[in-house]
Amino acid sequence: MSKVEADRLLTQLMAQADTKVDFVTLRAIVEEASESGAVRALASLGLDDERARRDMDELRELLGAWRDVKRSAWQAVVAWLMRLALASLLIGVAVRLGLTELLGGQ
Repeated sequence: MSKVEADRLLTQLMAQADTKVDFVTLRAIVEEASESGAVRALASLGLDDERARRDMDELRELLGAWRDVKRSAWQAVVAWLMRLALASLLIGVAVRLGLTELLGGQ
């Protein structure tokens, strides 16, 4: 339904509501008004053309890729911190056991 047709239907429903107000008329007014508002909101964001669906799909894909990169980066940081902690622990055990003379030859 075009914007003009939607506005015309909303105008007709409002005129009908002036004479009698029932649940069906009120529901139809709310539905048409919300659809009209949604169309206006999409138009103000530039998402009212045939490329909008593809653009939104690309944005979702890009956002998913960004989340994957963030997750991988955090996993790499945690892995390196664990390696550093284990290496420090291993060096501490070697010093405690007096194994440093094997490394330096002194």
